[in-house]
Amino acid sequence: MHEQYRTVAREGVHETEINRSRFLCALAPVATEQEAQAFVARVRKEHPTATHNCFAYVVGADASVQKASDDGEPGGTAGVPMLQMLMRRDMRYVAAVVTRYYGGVKLGAGGLIRAYGGVVGEALDALGTLTRQRFRLATVTVDHQRAGKLENDLRSTGRSVREVRYGEAVAIGIGLPDADVEAFRAWLADVTAGTATLELGGEAYGDA
Repeated sequence: MHEQYRTVAREGVHETEINRSRFLCALAPVATEQEAQAFVARVRKEHPTATHNCFAYVVGADASVQKASDDGEPGGTAGVPMLQMLMRRDMRYVAAVVTRYYGGVKLGAGGLIRAYGGVVGEALDALGTLTRQRFRLATVTVDHQRAGKLENDLRSTGRSVREVRYGEAVAIGIGLPDADVEAFRAWLADVTAGTATLELGGEAYGDA
């Protein structure tokens, strides 16, 4: 698994005008290829009279799924430069749709490539990106007397507390970078006088 990846911070639209053509780039974070396709379909529905609705998306921390469409623009002048911009910016789990309303001035192949790739780059800058870090999910089990202080200690040392469950004991779900596991074990034994247990689970991505 990749240690981290970047994605768009939120869904949104950025608009620019080039030689009287309007270019609207809609971006969205997507978890699956199905989500990406649904986003493309939704944007197309919002702009039924547009000249073109070109798209590109990248799914997977390793960019295992990459798709692009020129939607009637000359081959390789729209979807591919959009995809190249996403890849150049190391973007993952993201879908981009560029809606073009033709303004009567032909841009030529080079102009189209610059326009479609450029508006995606501008949209990423406008909407912002964030980095997601790979974590090891883990559960700390501790007695009720120590739970409150331990939870505060975890938060104050910047640990990612994901959930707290109360039963006979208190189970605190956390996220840990793999490299920190052994140091965390030692820290936990120290602050709980060896009374807490640490159980490691699967892996997930969270905000870095």
